[in-house]
Amino acid sequence: MVTKQFEGSPKDEADLTRADSLAREIFSDIANKWALLIIETVGERTLRFTELRNGIEGISHKMLTQNLRMLERNGLVDRRVHPTVPPRVEYTLTEPGRALRATVDGMCDWTHRYLGHIETARHQFDT
Repeated sequence: MVTKQFEGSPKDEADLTRADSLAREIFSDIANKWALLIIETVGERTLRFTELRNGIEGISHKMLTQNLRMLERNGLVDRRVHPTVPPRVEYTLTEPGRALRATVDGMCDWTHRYLGHIETARHQFDT
């Protein structure tokens, strides 16, 4: 993943409507199902890689690794390696990651609230 070099103003970098903005790049990184599920699964806990993988049904080793690296790169997840044999690696959310989790929780609440409505709309659309 290569970060673009921005020559615009900080306001331009925060503009989600601009294709070349840093905000758009960050949004693109975190707005995927695996990243959101990782953030929700870690929550307030500290988890090892295997615990995370077991907690997210359907995620592959490769996808979990890629998304954890991306979340760590963006400062949302802290990766801690303990010098043991074999190495023990743990993941926790950083302060910005916990703040994002509040948004993810809101999305989960929205999904639960409107699930019946969405199912009805899909059924009507598909018939």
